[in-house]
Amino acid sequence: MNPETLWSWQVWAVLSAVFAALTAIFAKVGVESIDSDIATLIRTVIVLISLALILFAAGKLTQPEPISAKSWLFLLLSGLGTGASWLCYFRALKLGPATLVAPIDKLSVVLVAVFGVVFLGERPSAQGWLGIALIAAGAVLIAVKG
Repeated sequence: MNPETLWSWQVWAVLSAVFAALTAIFAKVGVESIDSDIATLIRTVIVLISLALILFAAGKLTQPEPISAKSWLFLLLSGLGTGASWLCYFRALKLGPATLVAPIDKLSVVLVAVFGVVFLGERPSAQGWLGIALIAAGAVLIAVKG
């Protein structure tokens, strides 16, 4: 594997999926005996501290780049969306099995595709739409009790 492949977006996306899967499993166990909103707060604090330490170690906090008002607005909206998502996700994990909650949560992939078309003007290929449809169908098949 060459250095360009090692640090490609695909590698990072796969790592994201692995960590998201571990998150679901760890969260399911962690939320068993406490309120799901408290669990979300604890997780958020840990994420904040961990990221701050990583940025500090990488020297990225010493001279931050200027941030535009547009970036602030959309990062604020993204943060609010993340918080709402995490609250809902932890509540769902508290109430249901991780093997059903996680696949339904992944319907976000389908919604990202639709929102990307509507709001960003992106145009997935026919093969891309087929994959998106299969993700949707898979989530529905997993969630529907047979």
